[in-house]
Amino acid sequence: MSKLASLTLVLGGQRSGKSAYAENLLCEGGIYLATGQASDPEMNERIKIHQARRGAGWTCIEEPLDLVEALNRMPRDKPVLLDSLGLWVSNMLSENRALDFENIANILDQHPAPIVVVSEEVGLGLIPMNKVGRSFVDALGSANQIIAARADHVVLVTAGLPQVLKAQTQP
Repeated sequence: MSKLASLTLVLGGQRSGKSAYAENLLCEGGIYLATGQASDPEMNERIKIHQARRGAGWTCIEEPLDLVEALNRMPRDKPVLLDSLGLWVSNMLSENRALDFENIANILDQHPAPIVVVSEEVGLGLIPMNKVGRSFVDALGSANQIIAARADHVVLVTAGLPQVLKAQTQP
């Protein structure tokens, strides 16, 4: 993509290469809005891998819950990479907090600099056997659909290979 779209959604499964692809879209860097939390040694290692892969041009803001507030205080002149919507949904559900995807989509729409949102694609797997798993799949599936409808560019990354699902031409 020669000129980055206003809003790009990068979808993919676990370990699909979606985060690396999204980071490469913003090769100059920007604001990295991280929703992950180092809740255990394995997650801490995942976070370290992401940090090591990013170059010096990134400013990282860690916000596992208050995504609306974090997005509202982003510098208006810098691109933002939000990684990941799925972790944020999981964090919110585990805290029994309300999810307002339309409000988030509105904030993403209003940001003047490009925003890239990374999210897990949950529509390709089995239906979870428990209510918590089904609630997560339902919530994230809804979030992905709302963001995808607003996005100018949507990419599905599978095995490190990007497949463009939606592309609107840039002026």
